[in-house]
Amino acid sequence: MLLTDTNNIKEVMLFPAMKPKEGVQKEGGSGSGEAVKLYATESDQYLAKIVGGLAGSKLEVVSTTKADAFKDKDLQKKHPSMSFPYLETSSGDIISEESAIASYLARASNGLFGSSPFQEAKVHDWIAFADQITSLVSDVASAIRGNTKTVDLKKYAADVKSLKDAAKSVNAALKGKKFLVGDKLSLADVVVAWSLTTAFQLCFDAGFRKSCADLNKWFDAFTKLPEVQKAAGNIKACAVALKPEGAEEEKAEAADGDDFDDLFGEDDEADAEAAKKAAAAAKDKAKGAKKKKEVIAQSLVMFEVKPLDSETDLDVLAAEIFKI
Repeated sequence: MLLTDTNNIKEVMLFPAMKPKEGVQKEGGSGSGEAVKLYATESDQYLAKIVGGLAGSKLEVVSTTKADAFKDKDLQKKHPSMSFPYLETSSGDIISEESAIASYLARASNGLFGSSPFQEAKVHDWIAFADQITSLVSDVASAIRGNTKTVDLKKYAADVKSLKDAAKSVNAALKGKKFLVGDKLSLADVVVAWSLTTAFQLCFDAGFRKSCADLNKWFDAFTKLPEVQKAAGNIKACAVALKPEGAEEEKAEAADGDDFDDLFGEDDEADAEAAKKAAAAAKDKAKGAKKKKEVIAQSLVMFEVKPLDSETDLDVLAAEIFKI
């Protein structure tokens, strides 16, 4: 794993094409040398660490939970919305939610917001896109990991489809391009790629990635950034999509329970009865076709027997062998 301990992105030589372009300079922000503190659970720290690394932020991370953090009564007064995770600036101001924190950390960087007001607006457009798909990714991941007592498999399938449709739109935006905005890495690439990371790990299998070649190449370049590897380690996409427990069983039950009755909406009772009989016959035939003839596995075992000497009675030896 290649890591960097530099605070200056210009010193990173492994992926020069992914370095932010000098452009829109923002006032304030932690990249100007401001020391800031991030209060978050471990799973909520990655994006801030990645952006902080790219922007050269002096970021201190405090691992905590929402319940523990808000035991502080003064914090509750200062941050009444109690949204989590949150970032505390050097002046004591509070910024919460992952995308807002990432935007603040990137504000003083050269290029993470693009090189023009238009590109900056497009970056915000993509951040809003990432915020919209975050809940989809979370729902799909919860279903696969078994974080919920029951899984609505129809909703799960719909969520996966919506998630893949969103990924296809990113793939279309990347056609003939290496980056979502402009010709250099921007906060749009970082936030959108991170929002899709769990989907790549759980349900964007090899076949789907092959169909979205531009998306796959772009995401692979993102995972190889030193700041990403330092914050999140080596990110690997799944070879085969994972599914919630019970998904295959329900699929099989649905196949066994196909009901043909609804295909025949005849008003005439005789026709309806005939239709039911035809449907029942087709159903029985389908069930019979599913039953495979049981195959008994057989093995051929050969013994090589050599007589001890020339005086051995071969007929007696053969008789003893056939007793085995």
